[in-house]
This record gives sequence, structure tokens and C-alpha cells, in this order.
Amino acid sequence: MLTFQQWLDIWYETYNSGWEVTSRLQRKNAIKHQMKPLLGKFKLSKLDRTTYVREYINKLSKKYKPSTVALFHRLFKIAINAAVEDEIIPRNRFNKISIEQEEELDNFLTSDELNILLDVTKKYENITNYTFILLLAYTGLRKGEALGLKWKNINLKEKTVTVERTRDRYGDRPPKTKNSYRTFPIDDIVVNQLQVYQKWCIETKFAYGMKLDKKKDYVFISYQGGTPMGANTSKYLFERIYKQLEKDNIHIKRITPHGLRHTHATILINMGIPPKTIADRLGNTVEMIYNVYSHSFKELEDKAVVAFSESLASGAKIGAN
Repeated sequence: MLTFQQWLDIWYETYNSGWEVTSRLQRKNAIKHQMKPLLGKFKLSKLDRTTYVREYINKLSKKYKPSTVALFHRLFKIAINAAVEDEIIPRNRFNKISIEQEEELDNFLTSDELNILLDVTKKYENITNYTFILLLAYTGLRKGEALGLKWKNINLKEKTVTVERTRDRYGDRPPKTKNSYRTFPIDDIVVNQLQVYQKWCIETKFAYGMKLDKKKDYVFISYQGGTPMGANTSKYLFERIYKQLEKDNIHIKRITPHGLRHTHATILINMGIPPKTIADRLGNTVEMIYNVYSHSFKELEDKAVVAFSESLASGAKIGAN
């Protein structure tokens, strides 16, 4: 009878060549450091939910934050789904297990906090970093999607951005899902900043003996050499910004670069923008929007109840008489 460890070896060796570079590395590490050590000895067909939660989820929860545990749970389910597809086991009995991720709810800013972050970034950082942060905040783009933008993807006349690739330290490649391919509108604030930034890019490339190629060049470049912006730049950028905020005795919630995406979505939800519109803008499904931002929709529902009651309060009293 096949053990889970044996199945992981078969699964990885058979299918890894068709995976994206980051997915391959992520799954390889999870197999080596989490799945095999904790679950490898169990028979694949006999592994039950109780054992899985006790031996895997509970033990991981003692070492990692909830979002990381959720990632390992998701990778485990991918391996199990592959076994179902290969008809080795009849079904995935682990699908309904969910991981609480309360800390994710804090990874966003209010409108006021976002304005402070943008002001400090503009004051202390170079134009590439400011434009990058502004674009993430005003569009909800994923970091990799922004890094993957080329000038041909920016239509300043029509005021649109088109996403057709993502980029990280392993290079660029197509987005993971079909929903990620999208074209959406941007406002005048973003358009004006991109116009200023494009002029700076032309001058910077020229200073280094190069010409800006609007078809091939990435949007975000370094002021040191005019080369494409590094994949890890945003991490160090946020560290500098928050250090500067502390130095200026300004206190706002600490978020990650991905938190700007959550900020964008949360602000739109609070403005009453339809979930379908938000999903299309972010490159997600409506279902994912509801799942990830359920707390915001709950708050919106509460506001709706209060607003309705207040708007009809006088009428209700008259009717009661």
C-alpha cells in the first residue's frame, strides 16, 4: 500500500517539469521540510482528517503564522488532488478543513493612513519607488504584476493598464490564472505620475547611453544604471519607509507590499463598489473577493442596516401612530 511519502516522490518526479519555477521550488521545499517529515509514513489511502489535523496542521501551527500554515495546507491539497486525478484515491477528504488567518485582516491601511504612506514615500524616496508604491495603491496590482509591466502595457491616452505577465527573481512569465489577464482603467493621478515618470525614464536611460524602448522596456527601472527594478526592492523599500515614519514620530499600521492590494480592495468595498467590478480589477473571482474580504462585507452590511433604519426612523414613528 502506497505511503504518502512514496506518492509525493511519484507526483513530483512525474509532473514538476510542467510547473512554474516558483511553484516547483515552493512544492519541493514543502515536500522536503513539512509534508514528508510530518506525514510521509502514513498510508495515502488511510490518512484521515483527524490524523491530518493532529499531525500536520496542529504541529505546523506551533511553528508558523496562520497564513503560512494555510499555504502548507493548500500545497498538501494540491498533492492529494493529483492523487484523486490519477485515481489512486477516490476523493479529497481534506477540502473542507480551513485555517483561520486573522492576522491577514490587519494587512491593509485606512484611506488616511494610505495618504500618509504615500506622502512620506514621495518626500524621502526616489521617483521609481514612489511611482511603484502609488501604482500598487491605486490599482491593487500584485507586486509581480507591477514589476512585469512594460511601457506597451500602459496606455496613457486611453488611461488603462494591461496585465499580461508577472516578474520575480526567477524572471518573467505568464500570470498564473486566466483572471489575471486583464485591462482596467486608471485615474488622472496615476496617469499624470506615469507621464512624469516616463520622461524621467527617457532621461535616465539616455544618461546611461540607452534609448527607452516603449515596446520592450519594463516600466520600473533603477536610477543606478537604468536596469529593471529588482524583485526584492519593495521589501527593503517598505523597511525604509517605516523607519522614516518612526523617525518622524508618525504611527500608522504596518503592512507588507501586498497589503496595498488589500488596502485598495477594502477601500473599494467600503465605497460600495460591486464585488464583480472589484474582482475584475484585481484579477480575482467574485468568490475569492467574498472569501478574502468577508470582514469588510460584514462591516458594510452592518452599516447598511443602520443607514436603512436611520433613513426610515421618522416614517416608522409616523406609521406607528
